[in-house]
Amino acid sequence: MKRIGIVGVGLLGGAVASRLLEAGFEVVGYDTRPEVVRALAARGLKPAGSVGEAAGADAVFTILPSLDSADAVVRGPGGLVETARRGTTIIQMSTISPGLTRTLAGAAAARGLGFLDAPMSATSAMVARGDCTIFVGGDRALLEACRPVFDAIARKTLHVGEIGQASLVKLVTNLLVGLNTAAVAEALVLGTKGGLDPARMLDILRESAAGSRMLDVRGPLMVQRRFEPQMKADLFLKDFKLMLDEGLRLGVALPLTSLAQQLTTALVAAGRGGEDLAALITTLERMAGMGD
Repeated sequence: MKRIGIVGVGLLGGAVASRLLEAGFEVVGYDTRPEVVRALAARGLKPAGSVGEAAGADAVFTILPSLDSADAVVRGPGGLVETARRGTTIIQMSTISPGLTRTLAGAAAARGLGFLDAPMSATSAMVARGDCTIFVGGDRALLEACRPVFDAIARKTLHVGEIGQASLVKLVTNLLVGLNTAAVAEALVLGTKGGLDPARMLDILRESAAGSRMLDVRGPLMVQRRFEPQMKADLFLKDFKLMLDEGLRLGVALPLTSLAQQLTTALVAAGRGGEDLAALITTLERMAGMGD
């Protein structure tokens, strides 16, 4: 595979595009926001004026913010099912429900298109430096055909089963990421209000039994008050809903996830949905009477 299309070159899609360009792939990208496409064009990305233009590739990534946008790009008028040539592989990276993933895969198969369920676990900054894992559901032989593409993006690509199972793994992963982020914020607020220096406390926690990936990734953002988005809070709020919906479908109680959803709802309602999930600390600070 030499020519790769990407539909959705926002924070995550832009990071994926950068990795592929650095690896020498020809990358054509489309987004509803021309300014994000222009920013990547300076680095070698070929702008596409429509989904159909991006579809003229060996494989096409869809990296989109919502279920509706993912569905429209694949199955809607002018979407990939209509415009991609037979044999093209759709690599669906958006965080969507397992049910919709299976529906999209069925529509692609009916038109002779390959389909991989391939979300990734990482913030956009982690993806930009290749520090991410891709989960893949679908045909293993098709995964192997796409492996050079995945290897250009991620440090590890894991086949997890059939279509839909990778989307479920992504929800399970994000559940732990979200809860861990909320726990880091809560711990820092408790210590700070008790008089501990936040930066020193972070160093201590990293060396303790409480050390974690989110402590390393989002702990410094909280301490330094840097909330520029690596993953926007409003997108994580969407993910919490997907987790709870899947829990309801499977009959699994998710009480901690429900609490994290409520805290994130408060954050978004305060006008901070465009900031990183690390900004959860501001919600907990207000609850502790500490202000912003």
